[in-house]
Amino acid sequence: MATVKDHYDVVLSDVYSWMFGGFASGVERNIDFFDARGIRPLGSGAALDLGAGCGFQSIPLARLGFKVTAIDLSGPLLRELADHAGSLPIETVEGDLMHFDEYLTEKVELVVCMTDTLLHLPSKEAVSALFGKVAGTLEDGGTLILTFRDLSGEVTGLDRFIPVKSDEGTILTCFLEYGPETVTVHDLVHTKGRDGWMLKASCYEKCRLSKAWVEAQLKGAGFGRVDVAEDGGVVTVIAIK
Repeated sequence: MATVKDHYDVVLSDVYSWMFGGFASGVERNIDFFDARGIRPLGSGAALDLGAGCGFQSIPLARLGFKVTAIDLSGPLLRELADHAGSLPIETVEGDLMHFDEYLTEKVELVVCMTDTLLHLPSKEAVSALFGKVAGTLEDGGTLILTFRDLSGEVTGLDRFIPVKSDEGTILTCFLEYGPETVTVHDLVHTKGRDGWMLKASCYEKCRLSKAWVEAQLKGAGFGRVDVAEDGGVVTVIAIK
Protein backbone atom coordinates (compact mmCIF):
# COMPACT_ATOMS: atom_id res chain seq x y z
CA MET A 1 0.00 0.00 0.00
CA ALA A 2 1.34 3.42 -0.96
CA THR A 3 1.89 6.37 1.34
CA VAL A 4 -0.27 9.42 0.73
CA LYS A 5 2.72 11.23 -0.80
CA ASP A 6 3.60 8.37 -3.14
CA HIS A 7 -0.02 7.88 -4.16
CA TYR A 8 -0.37 11.51 -5.18
CA ASP A 9 3.05 11.86 -6.78
CA VAL A 10 2.73 8.66 -8.84
CA VAL A 11 -0.98 8.51 -9.67
CA LEU A 12 -3.04 11.59 -8.83
CA SER A 13 -0.88 14.70 -9.25
CA ASP A 14 -1.02 14.57 -13.07
CA VAL A 15 -4.83 14.41 -13.10
CA TYR A 16 -5.69 16.34 -9.94
CA SER A 17 -6.78 19.63 -11.53
CA TRP A 18 -8.52 17.76 -14.36
CA MET A 19 -10.38 15.66 -11.79
CA PHE A 20 -11.96 18.83 -10.38
CA GLY A 21 -12.93 20.25 -13.76
CA GLY A 22 -9.71 22.16 -14.42
CA PHE A 23 -7.60 24.58 -12.40
CA ALA A 24 -9.74 27.66 -13.05
CA SER A 25 -12.90 25.79 -12.06
CA GLY A 26 -11.36 24.63 -8.77
CA VAL A 27 -10.25 28.15 -7.88
CA GLU A 28 -13.59 29.69 -8.83
CA ARG A 29 -15.47 27.18 -6.70
CA ASN A 30 -13.51 28.24 -3.63
CA ILE A 31 -13.82 31.93 -4.43
CA ASP A 32 -17.57 31.36 -4.20
CA PHE A 33 -17.13 29.22 -1.05
CA PHE A 34 -15.18 31.87 0.86
CA ASP A 35 -17.37 34.71 -0.41
CA ALA A 36 -20.56 32.96 0.72
CA ARG A 37 -19.14 32.68 4.25
CA GLY A 38 -17.78 36.20 4.48
CA ILE A 39 -14.16 35.11 4.82
CA ARG A 40 -11.94 38.21 4.85
CA PRO A 41 -8.74 39.19 6.69
CA LEU A 42 -9.75 40.95 9.90
CA GLY A 43 -6.69 40.44 12.11
CA SER A 44 -3.10 39.69 11.14
CA GLY A 45 -4.15 38.47 7.71
CA ALA A 46 -1.95 35.38 8.14
CA ALA A 47 -3.50 32.17 6.81
CA LEU A 48 -2.41 28.54 6.75
CA ASP A 49 -3.54 26.11 4.05
CA LEU A 50 -3.03 22.52 5.22
CA GLY A 51 -2.99 20.17 2.24
CA ALA A 52 -2.80 23.05 -0.20
CA GLY A 53 -2.40 20.87 -3.28
CA CYS A 54 -2.30 22.90 -6.50
CA GLY A 55 -3.74 26.03 -4.89
CA PHE A 56 -7.51 25.73 -5.01
CA GLN A 57 -7.72 27.34 -1.56
CA SER A 58 -4.47 29.29 -1.34
CA ILE A 59 -4.99 31.40 -4.45
CA PRO A 60 -8.52 32.60 -3.54
CA LEU A 61 -7.33 33.42 -0.01
CA ALA A 62 -4.34 35.38 -1.29
CA ARG A 63 -6.61 37.29 -3.67
CA LEU A 64 -8.76 38.20 -0.66
CA GLY A 65 -5.71 39.76 1.02
CA PHE A 66 -4.40 36.92 3.20
CA LYS A 67 -0.70 36.08 3.44
CA VAL A 68 -0.81 32.33 2.92
CA THR A 69 1.54 29.55 4.01
CA ALA A 70 0.64 26.58 1.79
CA ILE A 71 1.77 23.16 3.02
CA ASP A 72 1.52 19.89 1.12
CA LEU A 73 3.41 16.60 0.75
CA SER A 74 3.23 16.65 -3.04
CA GLY A 75 6.01 18.51 -4.81
CA PRO A 76 4.31 18.32 -8.24
CA LEU A 77 1.09 19.88 -6.90
CA LEU A 78 2.98 22.65 -5.09
CA ARG A 79 4.88 23.44 -8.29
CA GLU A 80 1.55 23.76 -10.08
CA LEU A 81 0.43 26.16 -7.33
CA ALA A 82 3.60 28.24 -7.73
CA ASP A 83 3.13 28.38 -11.50
CA HIS A 84 -0.31 29.96 -11.01
CA ALA A 85 0.44 32.15 -7.97
CA GLY A 86 2.47 34.84 -9.73
CA SER A 87 3.14 37.69 -7.30
CA LEU A 88 0.45 36.66 -4.81
CA PRO A 89 1.64 36.46 -1.16
CA ILE A 90 1.88 32.66 -0.95
CA GLU A 91 4.77 30.72 0.56
CA THR A 92 4.83 27.03 -0.37
CA VAL A 93 6.23 24.35 1.92
CA GLU A 94 6.69 20.72 0.89
CA GLY A 95 6.21 18.85 4.14
CA ASP A 96 4.01 16.99 6.58
CA LEU A 97 1.03 19.08 7.66
CA MET A 98 1.27 17.59 11.17
CA HIS A 99 4.47 19.62 11.59
CA PHE A 100 3.03 22.88 10.26
CA ASP A 101 4.09 24.77 13.38
CA GLU A 102 7.74 24.32 12.40
CA TYR A 103 7.18 26.61 9.40
CA LEU A 104 5.41 29.47 11.23
CA THR A 105 6.87 32.39 13.12
CA GLU A 106 3.60 33.89 14.36
CA LYS A 107 0.02 33.01 15.15
CA VAL A 108 -2.44 33.01 12.27
CA GLU A 109 -5.93 34.32 11.72
CA LEU A 110 -7.22 31.50 9.53
CA VAL A 111 -6.46 27.81 8.98
CA VAL A 112 -8.09 25.81 6.19
CA CYS A 113 -7.87 22.05 5.70
CA MET A 114 -10.14 21.15 2.81
CA THR A 115 -11.01 18.59 0.11
CA ASP A 116 -10.56 15.44 2.22
CA THR A 117 -7.06 16.40 3.43
CA LEU A 118 -8.14 15.65 7.00
CA LEU A 119 -8.88 12.04 6.01
CA HIS A 120 -5.29 11.58 4.85
CA LEU A 121 -3.99 11.62 8.41
CA PRO A 122 -2.96 8.19 9.70
CA SER A 123 -5.37 7.88 12.63
CA LYS A 124 -8.06 9.54 14.71
CA GLU A 125 -5.39 10.24 17.31
CA ALA A 126 -3.45 12.22 14.72
CA VAL A 127 -6.58 14.19 13.80
CA SER A 128 -7.20 15.06 17.47
CA ALA A 129 -3.56 16.11 17.86
CA LEU A 130 -3.82 18.32 14.78
CA PHE A 131 -6.90 20.07 16.18
CA GLY A 132 -5.03 20.81 19.40
CA LYS A 133 -2.05 22.26 17.51
CA VAL A 134 -4.31 24.38 15.31
CA ALA A 135 -6.15 25.78 18.35
CA GLY A 136 -2.80 26.76 19.84
CA THR A 137 -1.71 28.45 16.60
CA LEU A 138 -4.83 30.53 15.96
CA GLU A 139 -5.22 34.07 17.20
CA ASP A 140 -8.09 34.71 19.60
CA GLY A 141 -11.22 34.70 17.48
CA GLY A 142 -9.38 32.88 14.69
CA THR A 143 -11.13 30.46 12.36
CA LEU A 144 -10.57 26.87 11.24
CA ILE A 145 -12.37 25.67 8.11
CA LEU A 146 -12.62 21.96 7.31
CA THR A 147 -14.25 20.11 4.44
CA PHE A 148 -14.27 16.32 4.15
CA ARG A 149 -16.45 13.40 3.17
CA ASP A 150 -18.14 11.54 6.00
CA LEU A 151 -16.97 7.96 5.45
CA SER A 152 -18.38 6.61 8.71
CA GLY A 153 -21.13 4.81 6.79
CA GLU A 154 -20.26 1.90 4.53
CA VAL A 155 -21.24 1.26 0.93
CA THR A 156 -21.30 -2.32 -0.33
CA GLY A 157 -21.29 -4.32 -3.53
CA LEU A 158 -21.02 -2.47 -6.81
CA ASP A 159 -21.57 0.87 -5.07
CA ARG A 160 -17.91 0.61 -4.00
CA PHE A 161 -16.88 1.22 -7.64
CA ILE A 162 -16.92 4.94 -8.44
CA PRO A 163 -16.48 6.31 -11.99
CA VAL A 164 -14.88 9.59 -10.92
CA LYS A 165 -14.28 11.30 -14.27
CA SER A 166 -13.54 10.48 -17.88
CA ASP A 167 -12.98 12.05 -21.27
CA GLU A 168 -11.64 10.82 -24.60
CA GLY A 169 -8.10 10.51 -23.28
CA THR A 170 -8.33 9.81 -19.54
CA ILE A 171 -10.47 7.59 -17.29
CA LEU A 172 -10.31 7.77 -13.48
CA THR A 173 -12.03 5.01 -11.53
CA CYS A 174 -12.02 4.48 -7.77
CA PHE A 175 -12.71 1.34 -5.70
CA LEU A 176 -13.30 1.38 -1.93
CA GLU A 177 -12.56 -1.30 0.68
CA TYR A 178 -13.87 -0.64 4.19
CA GLY A 179 -12.07 -1.50 7.41
CA PRO A 180 -13.09 -0.65 10.98
CA GLU A 181 -11.23 2.68 11.13
CA THR A 182 -10.10 3.33 7.56
CA VAL A 183 -11.15 3.02 3.93
CA THR A 184 -8.61 1.72 1.43
CA VAL A 185 -8.98 3.82 -1.71
CA HIS A 186 -7.84 2.23 -4.98
CA ASP A 187 -7.37 4.76 -7.80
CA LEU A 188 -6.99 3.55 -11.38
CA VAL A 189 -6.03 6.09 -14.05
CA HIS A 190 -6.16 4.98 -17.69
CA THR A 191 -4.59 7.39 -20.18
CA LYS A 192 -4.64 6.99 -23.95
CA GLY A 193 -1.32 7.27 -25.76
CA ARG A 194 0.08 6.44 -29.19
CA ASP A 195 0.35 2.77 -28.30
CA GLY A 196 -3.08 2.48 -26.71
CA TRP A 197 -4.30 2.74 -23.16
CA MET A 198 -1.86 2.83 -20.23
CA LEU A 199 -2.70 2.24 -16.57
CA LYS A 200 -1.41 3.83 -13.38
CA ALA A 201 -2.87 2.34 -10.20
CA SER A 202 -2.23 2.65 -6.49
CA CYS A 203 -4.06 2.46 -3.19
CA TYR A 204 -3.86 4.29 0.11
CA GLU A 205 -5.90 4.65 3.29
CA LYS A 206 -8.30 7.34 4.44
CA CYS A 207 -9.65 7.73 7.95
CA ARG A 208 -13.34 7.13 8.57
CA LEU A 209 -14.44 10.29 10.41
CA SER A 210 -18.02 11.21 11.24
CA LYS A 211 -19.16 14.81 11.50
CA ALA A 212 -20.30 14.19 15.10
CA TRP A 213 -16.87 12.87 16.10
CA VAL A 214 -15.08 15.81 14.46
CA GLU A 215 -17.38 18.30 16.18
CA ALA A 216 -16.75 16.72 19.59
CA GLN A 217 -12.99 16.70 19.07
CA LEU A 218 -12.93 20.36 18.08
CA LYS A 219 -14.88 21.38 21.15
CA GLY A 220 -12.52 19.31 23.25
CA ALA A 221 -9.56 21.11 21.66
CA GLY A 222 -10.86 24.47 22.87
CA PHE A 223 -12.93 25.84 20.01
CA GLY A 224 -15.80 27.86 21.48
CA ARG A 225 -18.08 27.72 18.46
CA VAL A 226 -18.32 24.86 15.97
CA ASP A 227 -20.79 25.05 13.07
CA VAL A 228 -21.29 21.86 11.05
CA ALA A 229 -23.18 21.45 7.78
CA GLU A 230 -23.46 18.59 5.29
CA ASP A 231 -24.38 18.64 1.62
CA GLY A 232 -24.26 15.54 -0.56
CA GLY A 233 -22.04 13.68 1.87
CA VAL A 234 -19.50 16.51 2.08
CA VAL A 235 -19.14 18.00 5.55
CA THR A 236 -18.20 21.65 6.08
CA VAL A 237 -17.03 22.74 9.52
CA ILE A 238 -16.32 26.30 10.63
CA ALA A 239 -14.79 26.44 14.10
CA ILE A 240 -14.03 29.68 15.96
CA LYS A 241 -11.43 29.76 18.71
